[in-house]
Amino acid sequence: MADAAHAPTASEYIVHHLTHFNTTGHAQEKVVDFSVINVDTVFWSVAMGVLGAFFMWRAAKAVTSGVPGRFVGAVESIVEFVHEQARSIVKGDLTYIAPLALVSFVWILLMNTMDLVPLDLIPKAWELFYGATGRDPHHAYMRVVPTADLNATLAMSLVVLGASIYYGIKIKGGGGFVHELFSAPFGAKLVLAPFNFALQLIEYAAKTVSLGMRLFGNMFAGELVFMLIALLGATATWWGFGLHFLTGLGWAIFHILIVVLQAFIFMMLTLVYIGQAHEHH
Repeated sequence: MADAAHAPTASEYIVHHLTHFNTTGHAQEKVVDFSVINVDTVFWSVAMGVLGAFFMWRAAKAVTSGVPGRFVGAVESIVEFVHEQARSIVKGDLTYIAPLALVSFVWILLMNTMDLVPLDLIPKAWELFYGATGRDPHHAYMRVVPTADLNATLAMSLVVLGASIYYGIKIKGGGGFVHELFSAPFGAKLVLAPFNFALQLIEYAAKTVSLGMRLFGNMFAGELVFMLIALLGATATWWGFGLHFLTGLGWAIFHILIVVLQAFIFMMLTLVYIGQAHEHH
């Protein structure tokens, strides 16, 4: 991560760990740039999606008419919990909505859980591999928490936006959906139509941005705290190692709650926004 001649400073260490491995081949200063692909975010997102699908597939294959095992029982509890939340919020057909909520919860939970992996474990392995290819290991960037990348969380929130618009048109019809855009919330009067439409656009934009920013902000902050804690171990003193262990353990235990809670909040807001699309104003 640094030249052998000198150890990285605290700021160099954090900047390195906050830099994505992307298609430019060098550090990317912008947080959101649609001309650049953060390869690490894409890789770990897909990897966690495949892992989640594998768990669900194994649970489905293991279901029998008898008493379920612990693994199957745990998966069934999650499925029943998500379905119950969907049924209580969305007043309509749940054929595709409940699975969407389940996927968002499980997928985001797994991506969030990557924040509990020791900070330097995977980046160090990537650094060794990158250096073995003959390239400068100093530039071996690797971030393993997809939800700490605003590109990923906004992409997921855009999917929720698309689902909300889809169900709004499906339930109310194209004409009814457009009529609501220009008639709510102030009423179906021609003079109020521009104001209604502007507020509707602002509402959709605010929902989408806040949904993605909430998940990103919490996971980015958690990742940054782990980096600051890791710096304690770099002091090469007994109190530094002691504080590194104690604070790291305490934050990891507390972060488990954040990991689960953020996945739950994203799932619930997804259901709320889709449920609102079923309502007539």
